[in-house]
Amino acid sequence: MTVKRWMYRDGRPNQLTKIINAGWAFLHTLGIFPNRYVTLQVAGRQSGNMISFPLVMTTLNGERYLVSMLGQDANWVRNIKAAHGQARLRHGKSEQVILEEVEIAQRAPILKAYLQIAPGARPHIPISKDAPLAEFEKIASQYPVFRLNTIAR
Repeated sequence: MTVKRWMYRDGRPNQLTKIINAGWAFLHTLGIFPNRYVTLQVAGRQSGNMISFPLVMTTLNGERYLVSMLGQDANWVRNIKAAHGQARLRHGKSEQVILEEVEIAQRAPILKAYLQIAPGARPHIPISKDAPLAEFEKIASQYPVFRLNTIAR
């Protein structure tokens, strides 16, 4: 078992991973890394408190996307659905966003682009980053993808 898979055994971060993720979320928020490293802040579906998740944002054809490397049951995915897509994206600045889930039929090219730039996700998605698009189509239903829409102020 790879270290990355051990860190997220059963699709959930272990205690050490939670601490590491909190550190990464803080660093992503500062905006010192490339723009693709972001912190998603969303209200917890049970506590109502803002919870921060470090994520890798993918851009394809001028649109921005977030992908769940842990699938449908990832905590941030469940929180986003409970919050009707309302969240805050942070990377040096704060931006109010609405996340809209992408239809399964449209996910394959986004998943492929995501794996190209998110090496930490590769142990969790059972396909090579260089696989043909048809292979990504086979697994697209297992990995939620959300389009980011900025809320005008």
